[in-house]
Amino acid sequence: MNVPQHVAIILDGNGRWAKAKGMPRNYGHAQGSKNVEKICEEAWRLGIKYLTVYAFSTENWNRPKDEVDALMKLLRNYMKTCLKTAAKNDMKIRVIGDKTRLDEDIRLRIDELEKATVNNGGLNFQIAINYGSRDEIVRAVRHIAQDCADGRIQPDAIDESVLESYLDTHDIPDPDLMIRTSGELRLSNYLLWQLAYSEFYFTDVPWPDFTKEELIKAIEQYNSRDRRYGGVKEDR
Repeated sequence: MNVPQHVAIILDGNGRWAKAKGMPRNYGHAQGSKNVEKICEEAWRLGIKYLTVYAFSTENWNRPKDEVDALMKLLRNYMKTCLKTAAKNDMKIRVIGDKTRLDEDIRLRIDELEKATVNNGGLNFQIAINYGSRDEIVRAVRHIAQDCADGRIQPDAIDESVLESYLDTHDIPDPDLMIRTSGELRLSNYLLWQLAYSEFYFTDVPWPDFTKEELIKAIEQYNSRDRRYGGVKEDR
């Protein structure tokens, strides 16, 4: 099986999964969080080198306050669990997104997690928190504009590689495969630049029920695709 180097996942369906079981939405989010750990381990066993998950978007702040507060509490707890999981599995953790809106204790835990795992050699695990792709690109353009104004870069030197170096995902290869769970068929402002030539896989399975077998199904579908990156392959 040809395993993609980098898989990105939009974790969707936690709330609907909980509702179907007659449980509160926050129960679904908690189960979804536990499933992230399982899929990280399975992804590395399968040979995937990079895994990026969409945990909390810039738009999620518009949810009811009690749900946002519960998600932030879950995030705090996950930062502790993730540190243990990273040490156990030799994972390197990186958080992408605008961290400035997060509470100070969460920012400190993120910083601790990234520093503690920077030299790990296992799965490269990226977590998108307070992330929106349009926001990421706007922040990158602002930094480029400031560097131009300060004389650190000339406008005619700006190309794709320069812009990419200002994105949150700099030094991370673009995803080969993007998976979205729970039947939604949109990108929801996720990695718009990075997914330009990625293969997309959509499944009706809600995230808490997404297993190693479901991941293998996605990879098998990926293997059936003909990736040409806008070119044409010669018949042999």
